[in-house]
Amino acid sequence: MRAFVAMLLLAGAGAGAAAPLIETSTTPPAGTPLATIDPDSRFEFALFTRWGQEFTGRFPQVQGDIVALPDGRRQVRITLPTADVEIIDHPRYTRFARGPRFFDVARFPDVQFVSEPYTMQLLTDGGVLAGRLRMHGVQRRERFTFEPGTCDRPGRGCDIVARGTVQRANYDIDGWSMALRDEVRFTMRVRLRDVAASGGQ
Repeated sequence: MRAFVAMLLLAGAGAGAAAPLIETSTTPPAGTPLATIDPDSRFEFALFTRWGQEFTGRFPQVQGDIVALPDGRRQVRITLPTADVEIIDHPRYTRFARGPRFFDVARFPDVQFVSEPYTMQLLTDGGVLAGRLRMHGVQRRERFTFEPGTCDRPGRGCDIVARGTVQRANYDIDGWSMALRDEVRFTMRVRLRDVAASGGQ
């Protein structure tokens, strides 16, 4: 999945460059979880038919965190369980999305994203975050575009918003190719929960 959420993703662990933010106290030890992704965060995707119809899907469950790296930058790790994935208001297409010709939840129980290192500026100024996306048993480098933050503490006072596009063929997801276009557009609206004693992101 190319640029999108962005999937994600992402949340409060921004990568990028902008006016530096003042962090609390000292830099946490490498590998320390700084925040977790709030379960109320929204991870959605859009599918498009070849005749212009659009369907919106979502991952109701989300797991993930932001960790400190040795150089002071951040890394986000996201897991999206596929068993509950749904196409909103379309039970038939939901069954298809969970089936063997799409997410194939019996064989591939989740979608995972691990970002490349990024700085705090990504969340305030916006920008592009790359990382490794694993889906349907295939791992590829993808890029997601973050919108500039709309508050002083993105992820706490306002959503972190990221978007990106991936190609189904790159992940061997070929179901309904005659009816569906190859691109899948992801949109992520992320909220964070600080880990106690970490000092936040």
